Amino acid sequence: MRLVGLPPSRRVWIFDLDNTLHDAKVHIFPSMHDQINAYLMRRFELDAAGANDMRRGFWQRYGTTMNGLVRHHGTDPREFLAATHQFPELADMVVHEAAVRHALARLPGRKLIFSNAPRRYVDDVLRALGVARFFDAVYTIESTRYRGKPALAGFRLLLRRHNLDPRRCALVDDMLENLRTAKRLGMATVWVSQEKRSVPYVDLRVSSVTQLPGLVFRYSH
Repeated sequence: MRLVGLPPSRRVWIFDLDNTLHDAKVHIFPSMHDQINAYLMRRFELDAAGANDMRRGFWQRYGTTMNGLVRHHGTDPREFLAATHQFPELADMVVHEAAVRHALARLPGRKLIFSNAPRRYVDDVLRALGVARFFDAVYTIESTRYRGKPALAGFRLLLRRHNLDPRRCALVDDMLENLRTAKRLGMATVWVSQEKRSVPYVDLRVSSVTQLPGLVFRYSH
């Protein structure tokens, strides 16, 4: 296991946000999908089914709808993100375990956020979770010059900007394609998932980040 051999206090923990530190599937992602579909319907004069197919197709092929729109239609990512991340009741939409705060407090080492979401949204979610104080830096889609996970370019920008050795880093993420890129760069990987299957580029699987401190200490001795 790649998490063995390096004391937890020397580890740099790079956390995803959505579906890693909170459950975005319940309220936030359905609203976001509706907003994206509405944007596609307006811009491309599609019906609801056509917009949904376009959104899903780009997401499956490029990791995000935005990446597909930028690549094929020259969409301004700032315009797209502003139109599709409007959550006036965000604090009421965030679903999370209260124990996440305790887990982050117990986990030694430096901690960063690495999210494909825009900065304003990320800051609002961290505020709703009450965990912003645990992170030394917040890295968002703007920070990657709109080339977010799983692209190598975004990872490399983060590593350079924060002068990080990937061999000391561990990515904690719910998306396997992001973990695959992290492993290519030499990072340890923690998959946040309810799935039980074994994945060769995953070093540790947890169903919740609340399990991470106990497992890290167990495997580090």
